[in-house]
Amino acid sequence: MATPNYAFEKRQRDLAKKQKKEEKRKRKTTPSDDQPQAIEETVEPQSDDDTTST
Repeated sequence: MATPNYAFEKRQRDLAKKQKKEEKRKRKTTPSDDQPQAIEETVEPQSDDDTTST
């Protein structure tokens, strides 16, 4: 029976953690660029016609 290679398993866990952290960091930095566009889209449907009719 083969013995488990704990060093390899630990290395794989560490690499997975690093990859998850990197993806999370990228997600946190990219939405800041996308947010102003989303705000502009929500503002556009509102019209000023209501204020001019009174």
